[in-house]
Amino acid sequence: MSLYVAWTLLCAALVLFMTPGLAFFYGGLVKSKSVVSMMMLSFGSIVTVAILYVLIGAGIQGSDEGSKYFGNPFDDFGMASLSDAAGGAGFEPANITDLYEGGSFADHAFLVAFCIITVALVSGAVADRARFWPWILFAALFATLVVFPTFRWIWGPDAWLADNVFGFGGALDWAGGTVIHQSAGAAALALALVLGKRVGFSKELAVSHNVPLVLIGASILWFGWFGFNTGVYGDNLDHTGLIFLNTLITPAAAVIGWLVVETLKDGKPTAVGAASGIVAGLVAITPACAYLTPIWAIVLGVVAGAVCACAIDLKFTLGFDDSLDVVGLHLVAGFIGCAYVGLFGSVGGAESLFFGGSIELLGAQVLSSLFVIGFSFVVTYVIGRAIEKSIGFRVKEEDEIAGIDQVLHGEGYALD
Repeated sequence: MSLYVAWTLLCAALVLFMTPGLAFFYGGLVKSKSVVSMMMLSFGSIVTVAILYVLIGAGIQGSDEGSKYFGNPFDDFGMASLSDAAGGAGFEPANITDLYEGGSFADHAFLVAFCIITVALVSGAVADRARFWPWILFAALFATLVVFPTFRWIWGPDAWLADNVFGFGGALDWAGGTVIHQSAGAAALALALVLGKRVGFSKELAVSHNVPLVLIGASILWFGWFGFNTGVYGDNLDHTGLIFLNTLITPAAAVIGWLVVETLKDGKPTAVGAASGIVAGLVAITPACAYLTPIWAIVLGVVAGAVCACAIDLKFTLGFDDSLDVVGLHLVAGFIGCAYVGLFGSVGGAESLFFGGSIELLGAQVLSSLFVIGFSFVVTYVIGRAIEKSIGFRVKEEDEIAGIDQVLHGEGYALD
């Protein structure tokens, strides 16, 4: 039991470290005069969601009370009774591991880190033009109405998505390809539509101001992702080793897929393309890491990298300004990874279409993805529109042109 707690807390720390990594990744991609603002959105997500999870999020996600869609937010408000059990009257430090039946606090620490990065991912869609305090309000509402409930659907006490998806049986999503990445991607699309395009929206505007910062961020994300995918383990240690290995090789293959497409399209492989390929591969393997043999994990990486390298141009074709390609990376790669399990999953209990199963698993994978995408998009659009119409979400045009770091935070940084 002590090993379980130690490993879960270590993985929770790795996942939490991913959000500063995301801040570096996003910060390097934006204009130099909005990098501080961009990174503050990630750090704002940490402080907002961490507190909110302790107050009501744990109840919404994991309470035995309420419906299968939304738990009781006030069940053990602030984790008071859980705290009494761990350190109240009669507490004996020597017996502390006996109090962690099921890893209670360790599990919460792991889950809250997941919740935090789900919210932070969305911020990439509103780069260069979102105000800080409205973002904090959005983070709180999005976590309460989308993140905590959808986590309940796949990992909660009822977990209806993992049990039966509209008659197709249970969906398999090991670490959140649906409720984290596709949910964040759908929310990003909704917010991009609410806030509108940046001034001068074009491919030229998308040039990264600091490529080394992007690579540092991608490296931290890759490192933290090993905790992301291996934080839940069973008695079969070889299975955990497989998850770790797949988390290494899929993004490696995705870089190849991305750079080949990029070279064919633009004539050169870029460092930003390589970093983006890493993220695409990591997202794709998130739901699938426990269900694929290594050779099929490599194939998944190549496919995800190549498809996402094409998908990021959809914003120019369709005319929505998803500034840092949250849709093209997280929604698309997350969907590919989930559907791929239904096609090629063969270990960890997966019975896919091409490995001894039927269309049932594929149907569950696709329908669960579409349901979460639709739910996240609609709720986020309503939240974003309400904030924009009430207190204003987007900065003024003249402030965007001048540079929102100085306007919003009174600070920035010089490149020379």
